[in-house]
Amino acid sequence: MTKSRNLHFIYAIADVIICFLVTTISFVSFYGVSGFKDNIISSFIYAGSISLATLIVFFILKIYKIITTQISILDAVKIIFVTLGIHVTGLIVITVVPQLPRFTDFVFAWLLSTGFLIFSHVSIRVAVRVFNMASVVGSKTNKVRTLVIGAGATGKVVIDESRRNPHNHNKIIVMVDDDPNKIGGLFSNIPIKGPIKDIAKIIDYTKAQEVIIAMSKISQDRLHEIINLLNSCNVRVRRMPLIEEMQGPNDKRIIDVDLNDLLSRDPVILDNHEVKDMLHEKCVMVTGAGGSIGSELVRQIFKTHPKTLILFDIYENSTYDIQMELTRKIREEKIKDIQLVTLIGSTYNETRVEQIIKKYKPDYIYHAAAYKHVPLMEDSPAEAIRTNVIGTYNVAKMADKYGVKKMVLVSTDKAVRPTNVMGATKRFAETIIQYYSEKSKNTAYAAVRFGNVLGSNGSVVPLFKKQIEAGGPVTVTDKRIIRYFMTIPEAVSLILQCGLYAKGGEIFILDMGQPVKILDLAEKLIRQAGFVPYIDIQIEEIGLRPGEKLFEELLIDIDHQQKTENKRIYIEDKEAINSNLESDVLEASKAFDMAETSDVKTLLKHLIKTYKDKGDKDE
Repeated sequence: MTKSRNLHFIYAIADVIICFLVTTISFVSFYGVSGFKDNIISSFIYAGSISLATLIVFFILKIYKIITTQISILDAVKIIFVTLGIHVTGLIVITVVPQLPRFTDFVFAWLLSTGFLIFSHVSIRVAVRVFNMASVVGSKTNKVRTLVIGAGATGKVVIDESRRNPHNHNKIIVMVDDDPNKIGGLFSNIPIKGPIKDIAKIIDYTKAQEVIIAMSKISQDRLHEIINLLNSCNVRVRRMPLIEEMQGPNDKRIIDVDLNDLLSRDPVILDNHEVKDMLHEKCVMVTGAGGSIGSELVRQIFKTHPKTLILFDIYENSTYDIQMELTRKIREEKIKDIQLVTLIGSTYNETRVEQIIKKYKPDYIYHAAAYKHVPLMEDSPAEAIRTNVIGTYNVAKMADKYGVKKMVLVSTDKAVRPTNVMGATKRFAETIIQYYSEKSKNTAYAAVRFGNVLGSNGSVVPLFKKQIEAGGPVTVTDKRIIRYFMTIPEAVSLILQCGLYAKGGEIFILDMGQPVKILDLAEKLIRQAGFVPYIDIQIEEIGLRPGEKLFEELLIDIDHQQKTENKRIYIEDKEAINSNLESDVLEASKAFDMAETSDVKTLLKHLIKTYKDKGDKDE
């Protein structure tokens, strides 16, 4: 603040001195030395009056508040008109007041002094900005050749930021736009090329190293289309936020392409208004509350203001983290109507599960506790059965016994004709849900089946990011492999909405759009980190892991599956209920005494007829 005041004082002194000198010199220049002597008193009085008037008016109209390092054309125009106004007023006063001393040919001297002063007031301020811009440009020793998509207002923001900010690493070399009236022209002295569909050729020609998408009013579909055009280009991709993403009217952040952009489709937006009505002031329990899905379930349920929210998990560290996050929110937002209960334990401990459900009598249970890592479960199939099967059975059994309104199982697309232990045990869990749906008179049961979740623990995105941070290589199991993806918030919104739709025994499925090629995902993440795939960071193929499919099956069959009120959610046709489930669960428990994983897998194949590992059939 002191520095700013000092600058204002310096400009005020400079303006007074310049006014007096320029006005006096103008009169001397026009009249000559001998003529000036005849008008010396009048000239000094006029110069002094104009200097004082300029100082007062500039303060009143806040000219001295202008930040000269960021002075704009509008600021310069303001200074011009204010200066002109002061001098016009001076001319009028000299002309109409007869008592004031007269000048010889005053108008010509007035024109000369006014022109000089307008030039002087503007130029000393613009010079500061020019000097600042020159120093910023000169300070950039490692400039990144940058292409900006969008020659509009948002593009101007990017250019200004690159020129004004000494910490900005971008050197804008070209802009690209679809408007034929702009192509071939200059935008803030930057050449404009186009159309955007030729972006790959333009990048190759200009040797651009980074691309910034500066189009804040485009649709998500168009954004994904542009990102896909950049897939084959060895550039880092960043963008300005879309209008709906902006945090305020002056949001000028340049952000990295996020997980929604990596999906190459619009995120699924589910209306959870009715979910809020359903869970508000109720007791809700989440198992696996410390996991990726479980913790996001907890966050979204918390927003509905349940009366009691129970966090149940066997892993204390991540559960503690989400507990502390919510506790901080309760304190900061002064929330008094939510009871937060955090409990440690395992769902395969039937006694512990019963103690909790008996004591708190939850209205709703979201069962996210599970082992989900495919290769690890191939080596520890008995533990997959213990948690995914027996754990689900215990929770479902106690939900029925103590009158829980609804229980929703978090399942997986890998339960469809499973080729791995994880998928087989989750399919077993689904049969438990369907069995209790038929048996229970108190509880509505449902399962939610979806694909891979971007950013979850154990997913490819955190793995790729760690590999990139380590300098590579990034490893993909097979360059042909494709997966259906969704984000964690999408998955949780689906789970909550399906809990609303659940009447009993449904397996809900999300239409996840087009699959994503894992190789493309790896390349996008490398570019996002500012590196060039295959040059800065290598991508290596390491072969499919145990239990992994090359191509996952499309889950949606619109001709046979039931539609729901939401066009992106379907219901799997119900299969025959396993009437022998109780004995199957008891038989599955025998896996705990088996020493060989092959024996456990044989047991699973006997219990889940659709389960065939890769040794049983060709991929």
